[in-house]
Amino acid sequence: MPPAHTGAPTTVGASTSPFPAAVETPAAGTSASETPAPEAREPGRPGYRRMSLALFAAGLATFALLYSTQALLPAISAGFGVTAGQASWTVSAATGALALFVLPLSALSERFGRTRMMTCSMAVAVGVGLLVPFAPNLEWLIALRAVQGAAIAGIPASAMAYLAEEVKPKALVAAIGLFVAGNSIGGMSGRLVTGWAAQAWGWRGGLLAVGLMSLACAAAFLVLLPRARFFRPASLNPRAVGRTVSGHLRDPLLLRLYGIGALFMTVFGAVYTVIGYRLVEEPFSLGQGVIGSIFLVYLVGTVSSAAAGQLVARTGRRGALYLAVTTTALGLLLSLSDSLPAILLGLVLITAGFFAGHAVASAAVSRTAKTGRAQASALYQSAYYLGSSAGGTLGALAYHSAGWAATVALALLAVVGVVSITLYGSHAARAAHAAALPAR
Repeated sequence: MPPAHTGAPTTVGASTSPFPAAVETPAAGTSASETPAPEAREPGRPGYRRMSLALFAAGLATFALLYSTQALLPAISAGFGVTAGQASWTVSAATGALALFVLPLSALSERFGRTRMMTCSMAVAVGVGLLVPFAPNLEWLIALRAVQGAAIAGIPASAMAYLAEEVKPKALVAAIGLFVAGNSIGGMSGRLVTGWAAQAWGWRGGLLAVGLMSLACAAAFLVLLPRARFFRPASLNPRAVGRTVSGHLRDPLLLRLYGIGALFMTVFGAVYTVIGYRLVEEPFSLGQGVIGSIFLVYLVGTVSSAAAGQLVARTGRRGALYLAVTTTALGLLLSLSDSLPAILLGLVLITAGFFAGHAVASAAVSRTAKTGRAQASALYQSAYYLGSSAGGTLGALAYHSAGWAATVALALLAVVGVVSITLYGSHAARAAHAAALPAR
């Protein structure tokens, strides 16, 4: 893959940089003034399809690796003789490390380029993924998963910043929605592959299978991703980075979006960390392969995240969030049933609501931040994966203490938080609009 381009005659949403931008060399016989400025990508334009497919592959590998142990938690518990709460750390260690490292790695992407950061992160994450199946005990498994999560941290924020710079604003929600759709496909296929592979060859075989699948995705990413045309390197001055981060943390809208992402992911982390334990027990007693197949409902998330742009166009950002959170809450209530079809329908609604809400919130972060987009996206990802870590651990503890109803109660509490933040945002927007009106 060619190295990240470090400059262009024209920038779109680029960070202010103390470094001079590199100028593209005009074609032979053409003066610099006649060289057409590159245009931001949009559907139908050259390179858009390749870019979309490359980032779809990156999103697929990211979620497949990040949650590779989630569908296998009952088997890991049995294999190492540990509780659900202890086994859940194989998920929480990865998401927690991602949350801690996403901000510093996003700062490096501002200096060295989005494509370079995504490539290096993908290589390390896949390499560790091929070592994870050979962990000799739970402690080593958790440690390797933490390293893997830290490596994955370089992908999501850099991908969103890359899209914000390379894609026209009107096409941004759809482009990010497709990247998030890759997340949902990765989450589904990773759990599906690990479930059936584990049933045939044990949980270690399941982890090896998802590592090989991610290796293929990484190869597709390297071949397909177009070079960045609007990236300009920024300083690694810690004070400058601190000022950028501080500015984002003082922005009320960004803070609300970070909170929404964290709470949505708390719901998702709690539900999908625990659901395997519920389905392997009475009255369901499902096998590991069948439990892995339950994650086919992620296909619904693919559709809902990819359609997020149309949803926002019709209902507005807050309207789309209200619809997403209502869908999620209905799914949680349905999942309380002891009927397997009702539980499956509940998971469909939870998944659809979560991925739609995540696509809307993450796209809003990229559009709201005018400078330091990688840091803005990194803060969102940090909050998002801290929510995943908290949801997975707290959801498992709740289940161990009081069963599935306690896990659902925890998730519904997070849903109430999303509603409260969105209502406050609506009130703040009306107040700001009223204040801007001329006095009569």
